[in-house]
Amino acid sequence: MKHSRIVITGVGLTAPNGNSLAEFRRNLLGGVSGISEIDVRYMGRWPAGVCKFDPLKHQKKKDVRIGTRAGSISIYCAREALADAGVSLDGRDKNRAGIYLGITEHGNVETENEIYNISLFKYDTKFWTHHHNPRTVANNPAGEVSLNLGITGPAYTIGAACAAGNMGLIHAAQMLRLGEVDFALGGGVSESIHTFGIFAGFKSQNALAAHADPTKASRPFDKARNGIVISEGGCIYTLERLEEAQARGARIYGEIAGYCVNSDATDYVLPNPERQAECVRRAIAHAGMTVDDIDLVNTHATSTPQGDIQECQAIAAVFRDRKEPPAINNTKSFIGHAMGAAGALELAGNLPSFDDLTVHPTINVDELDPQCDIPGLVINQPRNVKRVDAILNNSFGMLGINSTLIIKRYVA
Repeated sequence: MKHSRIVITGVGLTAPNGNSLAEFRRNLLGGVSGISEIDVRYMGRWPAGVCKFDPLKHQKKKDVRIGTRAGSISIYCAREALADAGVSLDGRDKNRAGIYLGITEHGNVETENEIYNISLFKYDTKFWTHHHNPRTVANNPAGEVSLNLGITGPAYTIGAACAAGNMGLIHAAQMLRLGEVDFALGGGVSESIHTFGIFAGFKSQNALAAHADPTKASRPFDKARNGIVISEGGCIYTLERLEEAQARGARIYGEIAGYCVNSDATDYVLPNPERQAECVRRAIAHAGMTVDDIDLVNTHATSTPQGDIQECQAIAAVFRDRKEPPAINNTKSFIGHAMGAAGALELAGNLPSFDDLTVHPTINVDELDPQCDIPGLVINQPRNVKRVDAILNNSFGMLGINSTLIIKRYVA
């Protein structure tokens, strides 16, 4: 099975500007930001991306109360993906279904909340909830999906910082090719806006975005960018081997073509453009492609001054010999940085380009930073293109983890 073709047959998501792929895509093409201001404990009001899905669509009130925000996001996205794929788990061998979810961090929200709660009672730990441990274990989001759907196959999370959304898809594809499962749910989720610690951490690094208008706070490549807008969100895909998808007449969004994961091994926070470029090149080679085959590049760029420049350097180095550059865009300008969900969400926003041959733009670029001015950037307005047969999706993370995933147009 190691040479099986792996295809995407369903997409379920919640983003700050949409709770379905159709709504998400419509807002990306329409220039609609999902960023607003929220109150952050101890810190006041800051721009953030808040999802507005209804957790009770797929959960009981008791389960929402006992579980976690990340778990609710995961369940919503998984259920929506199954519905989108037209898949019923009834009659399937649930031992042969797998759940692989990328996360940046998990458990900080619940721990912060519990410490705050017992501070109101002079730190008496008898007020500490007995739900704390199952809420904070790292496998919680995938575990909550398993409980909700009754899936008895492997269900776990993949900690890969902000490269995690891609990693959920990559790992799901690998497990299908290994024959470990016959059906997979893969993607990424994040609850990051509910922990003040991540806001405080980025602020102490001078990497937290601020703007009088929150919808303009996330501005990758703009000369005035000043940091990250933290967001929550999730995107989960149904993945299948091609022959099984064909047998049930499934709609196919695209095919996993290639991928690469590597590490910078140079710094805790600062990215290494040479290693990023190597990750992109190796993903293209793994797909059996050349740089000329890539039509659309979704950048990871987070709107930090240095990080955006370094990724642009990496992309420019990879594609410098092309006569015509690929179209290059960024989704965080609309939704902020959804951390563990970023890669999966950003890929979803670009998948419809296979059908409509339109590339959504990077918004909020009032003055392009000359150091980010690379050929192919799609700025402020959508661009119609002649061909989209291959999409390259970059997601990079702290401690130097890099991931590049390539999805190609499905051809029977």
